[in-house]
Formats: sequence, structure tokens, C-alpha cells
Amino acid sequence: MSRLAQYRTMIISIISVIVFGLIWELSGRLGWISTVFLPTPSAIFQEGMALLRSGILQADILASTRRVLVGFLISAAVAVPLGLILGTSEVLKAVFDPIISIIRPLPALSWIPLSMLWLGIGESQKYAIVFMGAFAPTLVYIIDATKRVDPLLIKAAQNLGASRWAVLREVVLPGALPNILSGLKVVLAVAWTCIISAEMVGASNGLGFRIWNAKDWGNTPQVLLGMVSISLTVLVMDQIFKQLERKLVPWERG
Repeated sequence: MSRLAQYRTMIISIISVIVFGLIWELSGRLGWISTVFLPTPSAIFQEGMALLRSGILQADILASTRRVLVGFLISAAVAVPLGLILGTSEVLKAVFDPIISIIRPLPALSWIPLSMLWLGIGESQKYAIVFMGAFAPTLVYIIDATKRVDPLLIKAAQNLGASRWAVLREVVLPGALPNILSGLKVVLAVAWTCIISAEMVGASNGLGFRIWNAKDWGNTPQVLLGMVSISLTVLVMDQIFKQLERKLVPWERG
């Protein structure tokens, strides 16, 4: 019954997308909306096929995805262990809290001029933008997830003689992992916002560059194609993340 319910939900979702696309297509063809400002799905599809045949669209998707994943993984590699430590140490949290409070409100766009002065407009600058945009929210999520672990479990491990590092590794990390993964999934979407902004300002490829370049040439179908490509790429990555969640925390996502 559960599998049948999943299939039913999937079919309903597919039908809703098809109906929405048909209404959009008919509205453009009948002149209800201006195709200059909002091209029909068929025009977007034709633009996509042209870029796919030339290999440009695949290259842009791969470039943006690589930049997102590298910057995101670096931020996670730093934020996860640091967040676990800060979440279990009031002294260290008091030391780092003012710094986090200063960095956290800064949007990724505010780092672009400084990163360009430091690193130019190469790949390192793109990775740095994603890192700077993703690090602070990731750290906040990790600290919050750590504090949600049942203190009785921590106390029990300490009473049994577990060292501080053993408690972090065997109790805190497994207990906080479901909330950590949920937070990382949210931050991954933030990372995409960061890289698209960075590519619009200084890049020669990527989906952000493609959207901005198409805007300069008045190519509205290509603008919307870039937007659709971002959404589809994020959806695929989200499905991969869900499979990872099922592997790491099967008791939560069963």
C-alpha cells in the first residue's frame, strides 16, 4: 500500500506539471501572454536542444555543479567538526559566538568584491564564494543539532568512562546526524544561490554566466532555460542526498 501511495503521488505530480505546461503553452500561442517576455515551453525546449547538441549546456551544468560541490564540501568539512566541538563546549562557544554573529548575516554577494581582490576571477574565487556563503549557516545548524542530543545519553557515556572524543564520536555525532543532514540539505540550496551570483559577476561559463549573457542579448528562452536547468540539477542532487540519508540514518528515514 505504501508503494502504491508513492506511485499515485508521483503520477499526480507528473500530471500537474504536464497540465501547467499545456496551459503555459496555450497562453503563449493564443496571445494571452507576450512570448517576448515569457517564451512558451516549446521555445525553451528548442533552445535547450540547440545548446545540448553544441555541448554548451552540459558544460555549464557541470561547471556550476563542480563549483557548488567543492565549496560546499569544504565548508562542511570545516563546519561539522567545529560545530560538534562548539556545541559541546560552552567556553569555546562563548569565544566563537561573536565572530559567528558578525559573519552569519553577511550575504554571499557581499563577499564577491573582496574575493575578487584576493583571488581574481578564477575557480578558487568561485569555491571561496560558496564556502563563505555556506560556512556560517552550516556551523549554526551543526551547533543546534549537537545541542538537541539527549544529555542523558552523554551523561551515561561519561559515567561509563568514555573520553571526550569518544563521546563526540560515539554519542553526539550519531545522535545529531539526522538534524545535521537536514541542515546540510538546506545549505546546499544556499550554495547554489552563491555560485549563480558569483558566475553572473565574473565567469566565462556556468549557468549563472549563461543566464546573464542571454539577458544581455535579449535571449529570453535561454534565460528561462538556465533557470530550469538550475531547478532540475538541484532536484537531481536532492534525490541523491535523500539516498545518502537513507544509508546513513535508516532509522530516521525508513
